[in-house]
Amino acid sequence: MPSRTTGGTGPVAITNRAPQDSDERGDAGEDPDTGTGPGKEEARYLNSPLLLTLLLLTAVMFQDPIRGALAAPVMQSWMTVFVAVMVQALPFLVLGVLLSAAIAVFVPPSFFARALPKHPALAVPVAGAAGAVLPGCECASVPVAGALVRRGVTPAAALAFLLSAPAINPIVLTATAVAFPGNPEMVLARFVASLLVACSMGWLWHRLGRTDWLRPPARASHEGQGRGAAFWGSVRHDVTHAGGFLVIGAMAAATLKAVVPAQWLSLAAGHPVLSVLVLAALAVLLSICSEADAFVAASLTQFSLTARLTFLVVGPMIDLKLFAMQAGTFGRAFALRFAPATFALAVVVSALTGTVLL
Repeated sequence: MPSRTTGGTGPVAITNRAPQDSDERGDAGEDPDTGTGPGKEEARYLNSPLLLTLLLLTAVMFQDPIRGALAAPVMQSWMTVFVAVMVQALPFLVLGVLLSAAIAVFVPPSFFARALPKHPALAVPVAGAAGAVLPGCECASVPVAGALVRRGVTPAAALAFLLSAPAINPIVLTATAVAFPGNPEMVLARFVASLLVACSMGWLWHRLGRTDWLRPPARASHEGQGRGAAFWGSVRHDVTHAGGFLVIGAMAAATLKAVVPAQWLSLAAGHPVLSVLVLAALAVLLSICSEADAFVAASLTQFSLTARLTFLVVGPMIDLKLFAMQAGTFGRAFALRFAPATFALAVVVSALTGTVLL
């Protein structure tokens, strides 16, 4: 209500009222400190559909230069190698993903705890050999190993399974035989070297590992889901991740064949030690799914069978994506110790195995 007071030079009107327009009170819901509110335009971010749309529009706008570039001989060679690797590898990738999802969802982790010997030293080779009958790529082996630890399996045995399952399972060995039809001994060499590394790392962890380095996951990956939903969720996840890495690996292999000067590859391939180290490092960087890496290795014909064996042994056990997954599942302290030891042992064992068997 208005009120009047007198004094000094005359009456002064003092009115107590709420502001009537937006200029006096500001926009509704606006934060006075930040100036943001419902009336402000929200920030926009690129998402996958928008990025794909922009990419397709760019391709349509520049289709003539793109068509001319693809017609170049080097691009024809690149496309030939890329398509060949993808066509050969995709069936094995899809079959492996389906089988690994079925095992992860329908086989209870407690089964493995009951099947393994109680003594860790004996459980390690049994768990390592179990990888030969349980298909799965390395993307699936990390959560399965985490579930084994969570269900009471000794960590040494779970880690042996983690390393062996993606390297010596039937899908991977069959893909290796198809990729190297003229070198059946490559299948045996891959099996022997991978199993030796897996068991040796399990025993090494049993001997030197500390419990405070290992932080097992707190809960199951598919908790709260039905089996059907968990199965297809696992399939979608593995196909997306493994398929993406397969494409990257096929592109890298095609680039090595078509773009990199032959004398550079010959220089590395002609040195026995350097060739092994180069392909070991390449396996870590490319991060190819184990169900498809044999076809990439087979395309690297400049290198010896021993160097390509190193590529096949190192890749399924330690690469960039596996390091990230191991750190997220078992902790950074574990990954920083386990990954370098696995890499060094895999290089040495695969080189020695290749020297003897190849």
